[in-house]
Parts: sequence; C-alpha cells; structure tokens
Amino acid sequence: MRRRDLLTGMAAAALIGCLPAAALAEPAFAPTRFTATVRGTGPDVILIPGLTAGPDVWNGIVAALPGYRCHLLHVGGMAGAPAAGNASGAIVSPLADEIARYIEARGLRRPALIGHSMGGTLAMMVAARRPELVGRLMVVDMLPQPSGLVGSSPDRARAMAERLRALGASPAGRMLVGSLIGSFGTDGRSDPDVVARAMEELAAIDLTADLPRIAAPLTVVYANRDERSRARTDAAYASAYAGARDRELVRIDGSGHMIMFDQPARLAEAVRQFLAR
Repeated sequence: MRRRDLLTGMAAAALIGCLPAAALAEPAFAPTRFTATVRGTGPDVILIPGLTAGPDVWNGIVAALPGYRCHLLHVGGMAGAPAAGNASGAIVSPLADEIARYIEARGLRRPALIGHSMGGTLAMMVAARRPELVGRLMVVDMLPQPSGLVGSSPDRARAMAERLRALGASPAGRMLVGSLIGSFGTDGRSDPDVVARAMEELAAIDLTADLPRIAAPLTVVYANRDERSRARTDAAYASAYAGARDRELVRIDGSGHMIMFDQPARLAEAVRQFLAR
C-alpha cells in the first residue's frame, strides 16, 4: 500500500472514531404506510383512525388531553393521503407491524394505543403481537371480528369490497364512492382500491383467539344508539371480549359508530379515565 493511501485511511478512521454513535447508527425509520403528526408533550398516546378516516377525527380528543404527547396517524390511501406503501398488496397486517416498528424506532416507552374501528383492529394486533411495547389499549367501537360489527358475514363483506373496487375503476365511480364514504362522516377522498383491499382483509380477520395475548389493560368503548338494543349490544361486546385478560367495557348511549362526533364529551371523558386507569 502506498504511503499516501495509508495516511488517508488512517485519517478517515480517526475521523469516524470521533463521530457520535448516533451518526453511525442506521438511518431513522420512516414509515411507508402511514405518516405521524406529533402534538403536545408528556406520556405518549398513539391515535389510530378507522377506515377512510384521517387524523382530524381525533382533534377533539387531543384538545381534551393536555399533558400528553399525541401521535396522530394518517394511513396511506385514506382521507386524501397518498397510498404510498399501501398502493398494492396487503394492508392491515403490515400496517400493524409498521406501527410496532414506529414505537420501537422512536423509543416510545409503552405508549397508550387508542384505535377507532379499523384502528382498533390495528391496535389489538400490535398489542397481541408485541405486548411488551404497549402500556394500555383502548378500542373504540370495534369487535375482534370486524365483519360482526355490521352484522355481516366475511363473504358478504368481501363482496361489498369487490363492488367498491369496481366502482373505483372509473372517474364517475370514484366520485360516487367518495360521496358514499363522506355520508358516513369520514373523508370522501379515500382511495377506493385501498379501501376495498382493507375491507377484504378486515372481513377475514378474527382476533378472538389473540385476546389472551394482550397484556396491557384493555378498555373497549362501544356505541349504542337505541335504548331497545342496549341489552343486545351489551351482551355482544361482553361475549366478544370475554377472552381478554384485563378488560373494561364502556357503553356510550345515543351514538352511532362515529362516537367522536356524536358524543364527543362522553368519549373524551372515557379517554381521560382510560389514561388514568
């Protein structure tokens, strides 16, 4: 080796030895299936929206939680966000894995997870697969078997997803899909193909057998619109979550699926009590 090359190599080695460990570490993890907006300071709370919804559905909850650092997730393909990593292939299970990796990469210390609808499914997946990462868990209006929430069978839910995908193939169809999605109180700008694939996957999911793996305290908040259905709804949720180790069921009357819009004050109070539990 020539003397000049040797000296150059020694200088480079010396420079590397002076760099801080953070500069030598792998690049920070950047999610591809969602983006995260962080608001506030304090203990960490991760807020996961439902199918077709964006992070703005949690604005009222964030305002009700001073003293917490809220991570608001925006899933790719939902509510106007680019599909990004969700543009093809599976969505739900990889999303759960990426949320777990986000918790690890950001060094979050056993954050609270709060998920509405599909977000509740994702939160349960993370808590069951990686129980050591989650401090507490709230599921808002979702059953372990998502198709049961609308009284549908997995086959019927898959058929609905196929019709949604077919509609989304044309500009007029996409406008119709957007209008239909908007009528449910969420964002009509969601990508019909991403929504359809997520629906197909949700139709096949049943987390009942995974509930015992969840070590974190679990609070399930569920809506009940009609007094006549109260006993039936109570029984359905009690049966569905019977396998959970440490669970608390909280019914919110006078509300549809979008509890954060129908009963914002009562949901905010349920979240505060959940975080103090």
